[in-house]
Amino acid sequence: MSTHNDLIRLHNVEVRFGDNHVLQNINLALHNDCITTLIGPNGAGKTTLVRIVLGLLQPSSGQVWRENDLRIGYMPQKLQIDRTFPLTVERFLRTAGINDRDSLHSALADTGAEALLKQSIHNLSGGETQRVLLARALLRDPNLLVLDEPVQGVDINGQIELYELIARIRRQRRCGVLMISHDLHLVMASTDHVVCLNHHICCSGHPEQVSNDPSFCELFGPQGAQALALYSHHHNHRHNAHGDVVETGAIETGSVENDTRASDATHTNNTTRNQGDDCCAG
Repeated sequence: MSTHNDLIRLHNVEVRFGDNHVLQNINLALHNDCITTLIGPNGAGKTTLVRIVLGLLQPSSGQVWRENDLRIGYMPQKLQIDRTFPLTVERFLRTAGINDRDSLHSALADTGAEALLKQSIHNLSGGETQRVLLARALLRDPNLLVLDEPVQGVDINGQIELYELIARIRRQRRCGVLMISHDLHLVMASTDHVVCLNHHICCSGHPEQVSNDPSFCELFGPQGAQALALYSHHHNHRHNAHGDVVETGAIETGSVENDTRASDATHTNNTTRNQGDDCCAG
């Protein structure tokens, strides 16, 4: 049985910008050899939480602990480069500060993009661009990958391939992965842990495998249905139009699509338990 070590721990982290309380009472642990997917609506604080993890923003209160040898590889949501600027994939990868050509080839090979080394970055397809961005994130041999919308601008078949690639990299390197998703409907089946964020951690838990839902099988086919999952969990509260927590007396059941209330998670509004710990179970 593999050992999971903490890479980052957030304890009672809060972030305020003036009167705007962006993050409240965040308790989260990220581990090696574990994929954590962060989901939530626009304006939920996902980007702010990622900036805390990356060390780009200090919390207003709370504590952040990082493993001494922590190396983070970051894959941004999108790449915006002036098309008049001539830039090959090789030159783009060298912007990570790694100039050894063998390392560049190895990173591209790990993402299935070794044939793109001399291609212009401007001529890549959406899927090719995401593979190159992922290769750049791997160059420093990270023990934590932070992937912001890694399937942005990719068709559904390409999304499935990228999710499978990320899962394979995690298995081979035993690195931790924090993946941010805006799409609440689809979550990788290989995700170990899902965190639902709406300024605080509403709930978290293991994703459930997609069952024999005919609509998913029809849309994605059998292989696609196995590679994707609906995350089911429950809330004992709801949010009003301003995002504030409104407690409810009963637990409602449904799917992520139906106000993200279902059956398989831990509500964490009034607890200091580190979310992510249960990805180590089993």
